[in-house]
Amino acid sequence: MSSFLITGGAGFLGINLVRHLLARGHSVTTFDLLPFDYPERDRVTEVQGDIRDRAALDAAMPGTDVVIHTAAALPLYKKADIFSTDIDGSRNVIAAAHAAGVERFIHISSTAVYGVPEHHPIYETDELVGVGPYGISKIKAEETCMAFRGKGMSVTVIRPKSFIGPERLGVFALLYDWAKDGRNFPIPGRGDNLYQYLDVDDLCDAIYLCATLDKGLVNDTFNIGAKEFGTFKGDFQAVLDHAGHGKRVVSIPVAPALWALRILDRLHLSPLYPWVYETAVKDSFVSIDKAEHVLGWEPRYSNKEALIRNYDWYVANLAAFEHASGVTHRVPWKQGALSLAKKLF
Repeated sequence: MSSFLITGGAGFLGINLVRHLLARGHSVTTFDLLPFDYPERDRVTEVQGDIRDRAALDAAMPGTDVVIHTAAALPLYKKADIFSTDIDGSRNVIAAAHAAGVERFIHISSTAVYGVPEHHPIYETDELVGVGPYGISKIKAEETCMAFRGKGMSVTVIRPKSFIGPERLGVFALLYDWAKDGRNFPIPGRGDNLYQYLDVDDLCDAIYLCATLDKGLVNDTFNIGAKEFGTFKGDFQAVLDHAGHGKRVVSIPVAPALWALRILDRLHLSPLYPWVYETAVKDSFVSIDKAEHVLGWEPRYSNKEALIRNYDWYVANLAAFEHASGVTHRVPWKQGALSLAKKLF
């Protein structure tokens, strides 16, 4: 069995990876700013630290076979924190891994590196165009990965679509909260654009393949997303239908909806950032052919199944986080002015 170190191990993806790896008999070290406050705590080696601290990473790295780098400052963070964490911090992690002789490095990037493309599906070879500090920082982090590939290190870059599942809150808690309370849910535009998500279990399967297949084979970049997905409106409607209140997704004319969201964003009165609302009215899906053919990866969940599975987890665990808020995926994001709009729907 292998020894894994997961940066961001206390986060949404981190805990799902921990459970995935423990179930397969591996030893796991988590490295995160936040404490690892899950039932599995006594089964992992917990290191509480900042990836911007190279010395802390160097101390945690010996004996590691595989590093899975999930830690990141998300788009709601300040620009300086995004750059120092996602660019400088990522460089620290891979440099520490390389110095310690780690066999494999798996970097969790984002399809945000493609910006808002004009064609679909999106392929791994398409142009990278960062939108906002987060998109830019993810491109810069990938450039660092390429540099270490050039040093002979096996480095996998995974670009997942927005992924959901147990422990996921963040922006998706907005939809789940409105569905639970029996509210209609407004979206910009008609919602007939195709929009792809991803279940976290399917992402964990892809990551595990990259951690266990031939190092030369996985020394590459892969898009990861649901194989079965529908329209933005249709997949959200499935959640409202599942909630059982007879509510509907309501289309708002694109121009006024986007201008309202832009204004609220600039006034810091909404949790929705540009990449979320600007892509919500356009097709957004990647080709997963490469991951299917090279890795033999087979996604199990459709968009609707992933969203409903996440909604059911949200309702079952609401008491644990209903009064919490923040800027990570582990807590609901503050709705701001959107909480007032909720009363109108």
